[in-house]
Amino acid sequence: MKKQQLILPFTVSLSLTLLIVSARLFPDVPSWIPPGTPRVGPWDAFRNFTGCRQGENYNGLSNLKNYFQHFGYIPRSPQSNFSDDFDDDLQEAIKTYQKNFNLNVTGQLDDMTLRQVMLPRCGVADIINGTTTMNAGKNTETTSNSDSKLRFHTVSHFTVFPGQPRWPEGKQELTYAFFPGNELTETVKSVFATAFARWSEVTTLKFTETTLYSGADIKIGFFNGDHGDGEPFDGSLGTLAHAFSPRNGRFHLDAAEDWVVSGDVSKSTLPTAVDLESVAVHEIGHLLGLGHSSMEEAIMFPTISSRMKKVALAEDDVRGIQYLYGSNPSFNGSTITSSPERNTGNGGCSLTSLWSPWRLFSLLTFLFFHFLL
Repeated sequence: MKKQQLILPFTVSLSLTLLIVSARLFPDVPSWIPPGTPRVGPWDAFRNFTGCRQGENYNGLSNLKNYFQHFGYIPRSPQSNFSDDFDDDLQEAIKTYQKNFNLNVTGQLDDMTLRQVMLPRCGVADIINGTTTMNAGKNTETTSNSDSKLRFHTVSHFTVFPGQPRWPEGKQELTYAFFPGNELTETVKSVFATAFARWSEVTTLKFTETTLYSGADIKIGFFNGDHGDGEPFDGSLGTLAHAFSPRNGRFHLDAAEDWVVSGDVSKSTLPTAVDLESVAVHEIGHLLGLGHSSMEEAIMFPTISSRMKKVALAEDDVRGIQYLYGSNPSFNGSTITSSPERNTGNGGCSLTSLWSPWRLFSLLTFLFFHFLL
């Protein structure tokens, strides 16, 4: 009986520590990764389909169809088992994809198309319910939701989610909190604060961190694989993160990525290094109601290469967010939070350990009492 009374508290303690989900966070580029280490992503095998032609059968082509279905290019249906045939549906998906990413629209799996497909990207679909496409840029008179007057007459590529969901009018301050199980440092949290500030500069919204995770408007967390929202992560590279439209507020990042917190990420010797702020700025756009843009310069462009930093809002991003929420009266027409737009990095070491001191202590204590008693 005494043994059971002693072991029970430590069993509970150990169970609680297993709720911790550690992310791979690098303050600097790890020097122990040799230069030239080959990068392997979940979609790298797609390069084998270069030159595939319609009407033929290629082993594994069903995986590419699953990719296109996931991102909205092939409609979802009860029958999810795809064949390896290069059929009409695949060709149409390729054409639409090529249009959205400003590629030559051929319907063929050429080298440039597959290079684009293999890039790491956001997990949010480019086409939702078959109604929203990225590359709808044309001369349109766009009216702001918060102002009935004409805001601009120009070529716009930004998109919003179907139904144009947004946070309630009159609610100008949104709270955000971090999943407690991640045990993030203040340095990591400051990256998200900077990312939120970039959107605050150009619109009426303000963002405040809170410690109450359950009650926050926006909930941020790093997770592995299938984490219960129907959008499982796929390991290093591939899908980097995803966020849900207003007013859901969930913002999830793949804990398996090699996240670089600060410095010149382009100089990282780690080929899988991903700039945390760049991804955070993009996903916050989704949290506020923006879809993907077909402008490669825009933050809301769906893909980003590893070892690339891209954090400054482009004109298309500004137009999109001001369409939903109006303009910050102090905004002078240019993004004033300055940071190099691309390829800046000084990656880092100090990997956030899977075994934090508290988890290790709990495990060792449990094992000690278990075998001693």
